This record gives sequence, structure tokens and C-alpha cells, in this order.
Amino acid sequence: MDDVRSVLEQRLARAFDAVHPGADPVLRPSDRSDLQANGALALARVLDRPARDIARLVVEELDVADLCDQVEVSGKGFINLTFSSDFLAERLGMLAADERLGINRASNPETIVVDYSAPNVAKEMHVGHLRTTVIGDALARMLTFLGHDVRRENHIGDWGTPFGMLIEHLVDLGEEVGAHELSTGDLSGFYQEARASFDADPAFADRSRHRVVLLQSGDEETLRLWRVLVGESVRYFDAVYAKLGVELTDDDIVGESFYNDMLPEVVDELDAKGLLVVDDGAKCVFPPGFANRDGDPLPLIVQKSDGGYGYATSDLAAIRHRVRDLGAKRMLYVVGAPQAQHFQMCFAVATIAGWLTEGIQAVHVSFGNVLGADHRMLASRSGGAVKLVDLLDEAVDRAKSAIESRREVDPNATGTDDDQVAKMVGIGAVKYSDLSTDRGRDYVFDWDRMLAFEGNTGPYLQYAHARIRSIFRRGEVSAPAPAPPALDDPHERALGLLLLGFPVALKETLTTYSPHKLCGYLFDVAQAFTAFYENCRVLVEDEKQRTSRLLLCDLSARVLSLGLSLLGIEAPDRM
Repeated sequence: MDDVRSVLEQRLARAFDAVHPGADPVLRPSDRSDLQANGALALARVLDRPARDIARLVVEELDVADLCDQVEVSGKGFINLTFSSDFLAERLGMLAADERLGINRASNPETIVVDYSAPNVAKEMHVGHLRTTVIGDALARMLTFLGHDVRRENHIGDWGTPFGMLIEHLVDLGEEVGAHELSTGDLSGFYQEARASFDADPAFADRSRHRVVLLQSGDEETLRLWRVLVGESVRYFDAVYAKLGVELTDDDIVGESFYNDMLPEVVDELDAKGLLVVDDGAKCVFPPGFANRDGDPLPLIVQKSDGGYGYATSDLAAIRHRVRDLGAKRMLYVVGAPQAQHFQMCFAVATIAGWLTEGIQAVHVSFGNVLGADHRMLASRSGGAVKLVDLLDEAVDRAKSAIESRREVDPNATGTDDDQVAKMVGIGAVKYSDLSTDRGRDYVFDWDRMLAFEGNTGPYLQYAHARIRSIFRRGEVSAPAPAPPALDDPHERALGLLLLGFPVALKETLTTYSPHKLCGYLFDVAQAFTAFYENCRVLVEDEKQRTSRLLLCDLSARVLSLGLSLLGIEAPDRM
């Protein structure tokens, strides 16, 4: 079903076309009405006529008697439009009957690669991996729900020169001991011990360098030891992903090693197309539009002077593979903002190489940092990076305490001792705090704020959902059959109008790949439901009114539940 905004937009477009073909209605929310069309302002400059006159002409052409009960021209040519309650009620009945809550599947589904998380083998997942993982997971869930063929790709760091020292350290420890150390989650300790041996012992360093040669040449025993390192690390990553509640699996791992054999082909193809320039012994591409502070062209190095390859070559190989072999039409790279220029240059080179053509998008979905109370990068008490698994465990513990404290002061708390609810609330609070922040901004990690049951937080939305479900338990009633509800009270109407905006909220979220927009919408729904609940008694004697209000309650719970699930957050029925 088309959402109500789209229906109105289509009618407005026809009316504007009648005045001037191709004009944009510019439909926006308004404090004075349900929606406001501002397109007459731009058209006034084109037609050299007062905007109010143009707005009146549009209104004369506008056929919305079945949609709106009020249309007026105001100000400098704004067209204020208020939906009729009958129309909204009819659409809410349709929404209630739709298991997808008005969200249509994509008419032209695409193959979309979402590149996110990307931890390094034998290195701990830390708080720096939080944003890429939860943002990437949320976008992948939304795009999958729309019917796209989403390929989640976890581009783990599993290749390169550090693996020489890591393999040698595994050999020195003994394979069984080393594997046990990795399997218990002490990845940072393993890496640091290997690094210390490399720096302090010249013989160990020589062995490590030789081991790199053996690895890159395909020595069977070295590859077997490398697989032990990768396998134990991946098992630990899986445990963290399970705790965080994201949908990455082993099948989604496409590490740097996957592209290793493709790197010479990338260099050869760039050379054959005349794009390579040898600069100080290195093979480079100079994409147009990139320069340093002195104005000199910036190179993208695709093969080092010693014959080795870097991240740029792997990223170019990934683009080439994803387009040619996977048929990707979109590639989303959920990577921190500091890598912006790197990806801009890679995308530019891929474009001039002919891998990124018209109709194929590569998008850097960048994000800011997680900060501590001192507004510096969030760190542990020892000054190091906060382990992600430790942060998640603490979130669950704090959530359990917060829930218990709430029960002591809130007589409406439903009461459950299920530890699973504490996990839902704790993990949900961490994820929502991250996702509800504009991804382009840094944010301060604040336990008290993110676990609060008031304000724009995960627990507030989860509690709103649980409270709605408690209405049905308390009244011993089921959700009513889909039907147009009565919207006699302003709070009923406000909630109903907001519920009908779910498809628009998801569309706007994916237009800019910004999950905070969906979070903001869900918060608005929860607030509107609270206002409705406080002003409109649900379990009334009048059967017709009770059924109508129960339908609004059920729709609210369904929107909150589905919206939270698209963000990767669970919505408990009891709290």
C-alpha cells in the first residue's frame, strides 16, 4: 500500500504540473497542518508571479476531497493540508491488516554489499568496532526487509606481514597452548606477546620475516598454522557477535586473504588501461581532483616499491570482484570518517578503471567516534581500548540493576526475573545509544543516560512496547481484527497519523543511510502513545470504543517491535 504522504504527493504533483510541468510540490511537515506544500515559492521565480497567486492556482487544480478536509493558502504561498479523519481511519485499518505495516518491497531489488565490522585476526574487538558493527547490521536488516539481495561482508584483517610474528609466536608457545590462549579471548595478550618478542629478539624477528615469505609463497605447514590463528580468532568474534545480537556469520567473512590472488590482476589491468605511473619505485594511480597541501597530485599506491601490496589494492580488488562476480549495484562501506579520503580515491580509481559505471554506487557510510566523559576516545582505566565484550557484559549487569531499581519505585512495572530481559535491555541500550546519534557525529558514552527509562533511549522504547502488551494481558483481551479505528480524540488522531508515517521514516533513513532517523521516528511514536494512553482510557465499557483503542495500541506495539528489530534491538513483552 502507498503511504498517505505518497498518495498526497502524487495528487499535488498533478496539480503543480497543471500550473507548470515538472514543478516540485516540496511537501514537508508543518506545525499548522498535517503537511505543507512549499513548491509555489520556487515556481514564483520561474513564472515571475507572486507565490500566493501560484499557490491558489495549484489549489484550484488540486483534487483531494477524498483525502483532506482542509486546504488553505497561507503566508508567502504555503499550501497547508489537513487529512480527513475518515481517510486516516481507513488507512489505519489497511495498515492493521498488513503484516509489513505499509512498507512495500522494493520494486527493483538489487544486490547490495554491506562491508562492516572488520576486526583483525589475533586482535581484540574493542569499542572502536561497535559503531561499524551495529550501523552495518541495522542497514543490512533494513535493506533485507525491503527485499534486496544483501551480501554482508566482514572484511577481516587476516593477511599481511604481522602474521609472520604471530605464527612464530604460536610455534614458540606450542600450538595447543597458543590456541587455548586465543580461544579464551586473550587476543590482545597474544598479539602483544608476539610484538614484544619481535622487538626484543633479533632471531625471532628474522624467523618472522622468513615466515612471511613462506606464507605468501603458499607453504603448506605455514598455511595450516595461519588457519589455526584465523579459526580461533573467528570463534571468538562469533561469541562477541552473538552477545551483541548481530547477524554476521562465518559465511560472511571475506577477509584480505580472499583477495590476495586477485591483487596482481588488479595491477595488470590498471597497467593495461594506461593508468599506472611509477613514482619513486611504486606503481600508482593519480586520480583527478586529489592533491596535497602544496597542490601536488596525490597518488593511490597499488604496488609498493618492494613489490608488496597495501590496503588500496585490496579495496580495489574487492570493488572489482563485487561488481563483476557478485553483480553488486550498491556497495556500502561502513567505516570510520578518518578513511574518507582513502575511499574517495579508491572509488575514483575504480571509476576511471571502468569498474564503477553508471548505475553502480559505492558509498562510504562514515561515522564519528565513541568518546569518554573527558570527550576523548573512550578508554579503559589502564588507558587502553575498552574490550567490546567487557562493555557488553557490563551493560547487561547495569541493565539488571536498573530494572530492579525501577520495580522498587514503579507500581506499573510488570515484574519478571528473567535474565534474558536484562540482556535485551542492556544490549539494546548500547546499540540504541549508538544508532540514535547522527552517525556523522562523535558521541559521549554515558551509562546513566543510555540506561534511563525516560528520554530518547532504548529502555524507554522497550518499556513503551512492554507497557502496551501489558494492556492486553491485564484486560485479558486479544488484538482486534483489522478495521478503521475512531479518531474522535486529538490524541487518537495524532497517534494514528504518526503510525501511518512508518514507511516514510524507513525511506528517509535509507536515503542517507542514517539509522538515527528511524530511532527519532520510533521515539515520536512512543511519546505519542504515552500522550494517547494518558488521555484516552483504553479498557472502557463501550465495546466499540474499546476495540478502536485496542487497535491503536496493537498497531503502536507492532510498529515499535518491527522498528526496533530493523535496528537489531529486541522488544520484550514484559519488563
